[in-house]
Amino acid sequence: MGMETKTGVLDETGILRPSTGSALLIDGKRASERMLASIAEKAQILINGGIKPGLAVILVGEDPASQVYVKSKGHTAVACGFHSVQHDLPVSTTEEEILDLIARLNADPTIHGILMQLPLPGGADPTRIIESIAPSKDVDGLHPLNAGLLAVGNFHRALIPCTPAGCVHLLDQTAAELGVDLAGAEAVVVGRSNLVGKPIAQLLLARNATVTLAHSKSRDLPAIISRADLLVAAVGRPEMIRGNWIKPGAIVLDVGINRLPAEGLTASGKPKSRLVGDVAREEALTRAAAITPVPGGVGPMTIAMLMANTLRAAEAYAGL
Repeated sequence: MGMETKTGVLDETGILRPSTGSALLIDGKRASERMLASIAEKAQILINGGIKPGLAVILVGEDPASQVYVKSKGHTAVACGFHSVQHDLPVSTTEEEILDLIARLNADPTIHGILMQLPLPGGADPTRIIESIAPSKDVDGLHPLNAGLLAVGNFHRALIPCTPAGCVHLLDQTAAELGVDLAGAEAVVVGRSNLVGKPIAQLLLARNATVTLAHSKSRDLPAIISRADLLVAAVGRPEMIRGNWIKPGAIVLDVGINRLPAEGLTASGKPKSRLVGDVAREEALTRAAAITPVPGGVGPMTIAMLMANTLRAAEAYAGL
């Protein structure tokens, strides 16, 4: 029997079983903690051999949300035993100055992973900047070479984008828990971004799922979603996907993180807000077999996968 919580029972696999008997809540925080512990152990082996995994994060401007996210990445890297460097650049930094910094990091043997925090303020071209990162250090998995390796199924060489990799880790875990065979399952991915939608479609194809890549402009989206044994929601619209669209017994991965107004004020007098996903979760709980909560689902796995990519890059540098 698992550990009792306020909302259900957390079993040893990291899946939260609500006491009501509705959908399983997939605990990404628990899964990420187990993964990070494994990463720290493997990093120590590298360190004992004379190589300390190094991660450099570049932040341009003073966006509060980006600052919090970058700080969390740095803390996690240090906790894993990594060499962690953060470059905070003013909003006035030019594109050429960013490219110069990336060139120095590309040549730095103590840095194995480079992450450019997006979005970029001002007129800098994110495509040019991402393409300037050495593919072997592109721990966000956005360089065209890594995208191409993923597209042709060369997963051993590709650095895979962190959120899709985290999603599939949770999916593999949940499918095993539920006794679901992913081969032949009908999967629907709602969202076609290079960061989430397209990569996760490739990863699901590699698991022999039948994949439909849909988006906000797809005709009769409810009908498409209603066929899905596996649903990945990554469209960026709060609670757009209603519970009655979901096939009974489906596994739902909600990638959306949207902030909506909430009643009342904070201690500092600011209006309260709440985080919701792209799926109307309370409605979905009565139909899905399992679903990731927001927050606490896919989000923690994204940072864990960033650390996993940095470790892989350091291992490749060491010839492992």
